[in-house]
Amino acid sequence: MVNQAYLDKRKYGERVYELLDNYDSALLVHCDNVGSKQFMDIRTALRPNSVVLMGKNTLMRKIIGNYCDEKGNNDWMVLHDLLIGNVGVIFTKEDVKEVKTKVSEFVVPAPAKVGSTATCDVTIPAGVTPLEPSQTGFFQLLNIATKINKGAIEILSDVTVVTKGERVGSSAAALLGKMKITPFEYGLVVKHIYDKGSMYPAAVLDITDEQLAAKFAAGVSNIASISLATKYPTLAAVPHYIVNSYKNVLAISIGTEYTFELAQKVKDYLADPSAFQSAGGGGGGGGGGDKPAAAAAAPVEEEEEEEDMGFDLFD
Repeated sequence: MVNQAYLDKRKYGERVYELLDNYDSALLVHCDNVGSKQFMDIRTALRPNSVVLMGKNTLMRKIIGNYCDEKGNNDWMVLHDLLIGNVGVIFTKEDVKEVKTKVSEFVVPAPAKVGSTATCDVTIPAGVTPLEPSQTGFFQLLNIATKINKGAIEILSDVTVVTKGERVGSSAAALLGKMKITPFEYGLVVKHIYDKGSMYPAAVLDITDEQLAAKFAAGVSNIASISLATKYPTLAAVPHYIVNSYKNVLAISIGTEYTFELAQKVKDYLADPSAFQSAGGGGGGGGGGDKPAAAAAAPVEEEEEEEDMGFDLFD
């Protein structure tokens, strides 16, 4: 008689093989404190283009290792090495960012249980609580300053009773329970993304186009700076070479008799800056006549045409 456990493992292995054959993208998720109802809702929401795979880590690693050996392709081994702890895999043909967004929608509030690891800081705000004066002992155990106000306990200042990453103590759990505070939310947490043999942290999906553009601009600026400092020409430094060369030619022209059109504009300005100033004035009254007005208008027109001093390299 064939062992049923063996048949179950073989069927599970065939399913994993099929998923590895048909999908190029996957999300590695942590599943701590996730209930069966949540799993069912998530599976339903992700169908038909995504599949949630759960199982024992040792069995999953063995199947993936065998698959890579048989196929002669180690792309999936990056996932094999991360199957540690309470984890699962979501195989998908959709955009991984959209899948991550869908998964994050299925969270449920949860109380602070004794011994559980806090997923966030929990702060009780200052103010009157619903607890009676007989409950002051809980606050004293946590060194929280209180006073009695109209027959209820009042907290004098905000206080953090649980810190993210630390285990919840019995006193903190009891106090939060009495105050009916459910500080935590549990759901599938996407940790890593697999894409055609590459594995990267899920935080990469939160990077915006604006952040990428800013990083790229900073990189180009650094390359240009290094290029100029080492006198090693690069494409990023070409505009700076052109501008610096033009400045050198302009300086030589100003210091010698040699001139050209753009340099002459600078020389004219240095020789008589007042010629480039606005000639509008405050508008004296009355008797100027047409010719003085025309003479005053001429410098204004010249300034409007040459307002940028003619420093455009591409005139």
